[in-house]
Amino acid sequence: MSVSDALSRRRLLAIGSAVGGGALLAACTSNEKKGDSGSGSQTVNNSQGDNTAPGKAVKIGFSAPAADHGWIAAITANATAQAGKYSEVTFVPVAAGKDVTEQRPAVESLISQKPDVIVMLPHDGAQMTSTGRKAMDAGIPVVNLDREFSDPLAYRLLIKGDNYGMGVAAGHYIGQKLKGKTNPVIAEIPGIDELQLTQDRSKGFRDALALYGLKVGPRIAARFTVASGQEVTANLLSGNPHIDAVWNHDDDQGVGVLQAMQQAGRKEFFMVGGAGSLDAMQHIKAGDTPLEATVTYSPTMASSAINLARLIAQGRKMSELAELQVPKLIILQSETITKDNVDQYMPLGFRS
Repeated sequence: MSVSDALSRRRLLAIGSAVGGGALLAACTSNEKKGDSGSGSQTVNNSQGDNTAPGKAVKIGFSAPAADHGWIAAITANATAQAGKYSEVTFVPVAAGKDVTEQRPAVESLISQKPDVIVMLPHDGAQMTSTGRKAMDAGIPVVNLDREFSDPLAYRLLIKGDNYGMGVAAGHYIGQKLKGKTNPVIAEIPGIDELQLTQDRSKGFRDALALYGLKVGPRIAARFTVASGQEVTANLLSGNPHIDAVWNHDDDQGVGVLQAMQQAGRKEFFMVGGAGSLDAMQHIKAGDTPLEATVTYSPTMASSAINLARLIAQGRKMSELAELQVPKLIILQSETITKDNVDQYMPLGFRS
């Protein structure tokens, strides 16, 4: 299969996932039964009514890494605020500490409290898989948020952003702007290279650029922090006297990236960010830095995770879907924010 065919297939899948995600937010469609047309098809009428109405009392456990990063802080803030909207939900967060060795015992202590469901953003999906499986084996459904467990038996629902799609979106924006330019220098500043999500983002970026006959040039990974973003960007700029475009995977580390660019006085390139922080959107709107666009990876997925965890614990379904159960997998669409549409995304932005 060619790259073009593969991307076409992925776009079709992305459309399907966007429809699924959109159903979560859309108003309920009519459940009025239609007459039989003789074709063998019929409308399924299995609505359980208004899912916002209080249901049975449930306890939702929650674990996410320490909020020392704007996106992670927004994940925890969104989850906490969403749980607070439901009078019948008891929200039980446990500190996940600085790494897997601290998160694992914290979640195991949560399992011993026997919540009705657990929402977990792991430090590392693969390394926390056994803990997710332990909860599932104990009869506690797990909503795996963002960083995917390596065993599908370790979660009841996986909800995540489209990491591959982020790379594709960034690649298309840069590819369209540099189309026809001879041998442009395209730099990439990823986050933590050991994470699968970073690898997926980089692959999507390479695949999209290839459609324009372009390729990634200098690539140097940061660590999703302001300090690392500043350090690696200073090295990148000193080693490359001319750059045409930069994709920085993460708007939090992007604060440091922009600081290094300003300190170097470099303005010959444009930049695309990643995640959709409020800081990034304000720069895009003002046009005061090389940052022209950012591709979304919204922490609002935590709010959706709480909504769906509640439905799972209460034995409800998504009223917009015909199926009787909440789906197993939801992938959120990655969208491109530019000066033309930034105002509509500002309310979803988070502080770096």
